[in-house]
Amino acid sequence: MSTYTPKNILITGAAGFIASHVANRLVRSYPDYKIVVLDKLDYCSSLKNLTPSRSSPNFKFVKGDIGSADLVNYLLITENIDTIMHFAAQTHVDNSFGNSFEFTKNNIYGTHVLLEACKVTGQIRRFIHVSTDEVYGETDEDAVVGNHEASQLLPTNPYSATKAGAEMLVMAYGRSYGLPVITTRGNNVYGPNQFPEKLIPKLILLAMKGKPLPIHGDGSNVRSYLYCEDVAEAFEVILHKGDVGHVYNIGTKKERRVIDVAKDISKLFNKDPDTIIQYVENRPFNDQRYFLDDQKLKILGWSERTTWEEGLKKTMEWYINNPDWWGDVSGALLPHPRMLMMPGGVERNLDGAENECSENSNQTGMVVPASKISNTPSKSPYNFLIYGKTGWIGGLLGKICEKQRIPYEYGKGRLQDRSQLLADIHAVKPTHVFNAAGVTGRPNVDWCESHKTETIRTNVAGTLNLADVCKEHGLLMMNFATGCIFEYDAAHPEGSGIGFKEEDTPNFTGSFYSKTKAMVEELLKEYPNVCTLRVRMPISSDLNNPRNFITKISRYNKVVNIPNSMTILDELLPISVEMAKRNLTGIWNFTNPGVVSHNEILEMYKKYINPEFKWANFTLEEQTKVIIAPRSNNEMDASKLKKEFPELLSIKESLIKNVFEPNRKTAA
Repeated sequence: MSTYTPKNILITGAAGFIASHVANRLVRSYPDYKIVVLDKLDYCSSLKNLTPSRSSPNFKFVKGDIGSADLVNYLLITENIDTIMHFAAQTHVDNSFGNSFEFTKNNIYGTHVLLEACKVTGQIRRFIHVSTDEVYGETDEDAVVGNHEASQLLPTNPYSATKAGAEMLVMAYGRSYGLPVITTRGNNVYGPNQFPEKLIPKLILLAMKGKPLPIHGDGSNVRSYLYCEDVAEAFEVILHKGDVGHVYNIGTKKERRVIDVAKDISKLFNKDPDTIIQYVENRPFNDQRYFLDDQKLKILGWSERTTWEEGLKKTMEWYINNPDWWGDVSGALLPHPRMLMMPGGVERNLDGAENECSENSNQTGMVVPASKISNTPSKSPYNFLIYGKTGWIGGLLGKICEKQRIPYEYGKGRLQDRSQLLADIHAVKPTHVFNAAGVTGRPNVDWCESHKTETIRTNVAGTLNLADVCKEHGLLMMNFATGCIFEYDAAHPEGSGIGFKEEDTPNFTGSFYSKTKAMVEELLKEYPNVCTLRVRMPISSDLNNPRNFITKISRYNKVVNIPNSMTILDELLPISVEMAKRNLTGIWNFTNPGVVSHNEILEMYKKYINPEFKWANFTLEEQTKVIIAPRSNNEMDASKLKKEFPELLSIKESLIKNVFEPNRKTAA
C-alpha cells in the first residue's frame, strides 16, 4: 500500500461543517503541510469554524468562489498547490427542490472550473472529490449488503443529481487527461459546528427552546450517521493511502430511523417524545434508506471510533455551550427551510466581525443552564434598505426593524434615477431591499387620472429600475404591490368564496393607478429576484391614521357595502420581513384569508369603539357620481400565503385581535 505525502493542499468549502473539521485536523497534525482554504462564506459556513487554525503559520484563508476560474488558477500557481480536497457544495436537499439552479451552478459548474484549472496548470498530484451516498439513490429496505463503490448511480433529487453529475466530470477528467482523482461517498455526518438546517442540530436547537421537533412524513426513513471527527480521520487516511482512480465509501452499518433520532434527542433533554415530536408534510421525494458497504475504506486502516450515544452527547453539549454560534437561524429551523442563497446577500470578514449569521440570539426559554448562554448580543445577519420612508408601509417597516433589531436605512435616491440607487446600495451594502415607494394618489387614486406621466415614472419606470439594480447586485427585492388589479367576474362572483389566485390575469382596468400596477407586475415576472406582495385595502391598529381603510370609511357620510379581501398590516408586515429572511420570491396575494364587507367592519367599529356610531349605504351607481375612477372590488385567494404561514388569521379574526381589541373603548 503506497503512501502519499502532500505539500500544499487547497481545501474548498472549509469554512463549512465537514471540511472545517478536516482542515483543522490537518493543520494541527501536519505542521509541514501548507493548508489553503478557499470559501465564499455562504449562509452555512463561518470563519469561526476555523478558529483553531487561524493563528497557525501553515494556514491561509482566501475568500472566493470556486466558480471564478481566474481566482482558482491564480491560487494553484501562486500557492504551488499539489493537492485539492474539494468539499465546496450546496448540500441541503430541501433547498434543492426550491433552488435547483443554484445547486447546478455550485456543484457541477464549480467542480468543472476546478478540474479545468488542474488540467491547465498540470501540477496536481491528488484531486479528492467529496460526493455523497445519495448518488446511489434509495437502497431496498430488505437489502443486507450495502451499496459498494461500483454500484449504479441512481440519484432521486436535484441535490444528488448534481453531485452525480460532478462525479461524472471528475471521472472523465481522470480518464481523458490523466488527472489523479479520488472520489469519496459518505453517509450523514453530525457534530459540532453544523449549520442547523440538518436534522440533528435542528432538533437539538428546537429541543433547547422547548419547541416541537418536526419529522418529515412518518419518520420511518432510515439513515446512517457518523461523528464528524471520525469522518475527518477518514479523509486523513484517504489523503495519504487512497489509490488514484478509486472511489471510497465513508460509512457505517449502524442505521437509525429518523423518528428514533428524534426520540433519542428528546430523551437527552428529558422531554416526552410523544408530546414534543411533530409529524409534518414529507418532502417531494424522501429516500427510504441509504446503506453503504464500507469494507474498502476499512482495508486502508480506518474504522468508526465514536459511538452514537457518545457523539450525540458531545454534539448536544457543544450546542448548549454555543447557542448563538450561527446567530438568527429561525429560517433554518422551519420544517421545510429555504435559506438565503443569492450572491451578495451574505458577506463575512476575515477579522472575525461577521456581517451575517448572528442576529440578536440571547435566546430565552431554552432548556439549558443560564450560565451557559452568552449575554453578548450578536450582530444581525440582515441589513435592509427601505424605499418609501414617508409612506405608511415604509414607516411601519422601519419600526418593525427596530423592534427586531435589524439594521436598516431608508433609501435616499429617487427610484427613477439609477445612479442614485447605485449610490444607496454602495453606501448601505444591504442584504435585502424593500420597495414600499409608489404613487397611490393625493388624496386618493383619482389623482392619478390627471397625473399619468408622474404615475408611470414612479410606479412603472422607478420600480423596474430598482428591480434591475437589485438583480445586478444579487439582491432580493421585496416589492409592495396591490391586489386592486382584479374585480369580481363570472368566474369569481361576489360571495362565492372563489378568489383570484397569483397566476390569474388582472381584469380590472377602471383606474389608471391599477393599470400601472398590473403593467409593472407583469414585467417584474422577468426578474427572479423579486417578491411581489399584493396588498389590498390596508388596515392597521392606528385608527387615527388617515390612510387606514377603517379611518377612511368611518369618516365618510355614505359607504358602499361590498365584501373584499384586505390586509391587516399589524399581522402581515412582520410576515413580509420573515419572507425576506426565507428568501421567498414570486407573486403572493398578501391579504388575510377570506373577505369582510364595509358594513361588517363598521359593525365592529360600533361594537368596540363607538356604540353611537351610525352610517348609511349607497350603491355603486351612486358612488360613481362622487369619484372619478372606478374602484376595484374582489376576493383574493390567500391559500399560498396561508400554506407558508399556517398561523395566519382570517380577515375577521385578525381585525378583532389586531385592530379592535387593542383599541376597545366599550365594555367587554
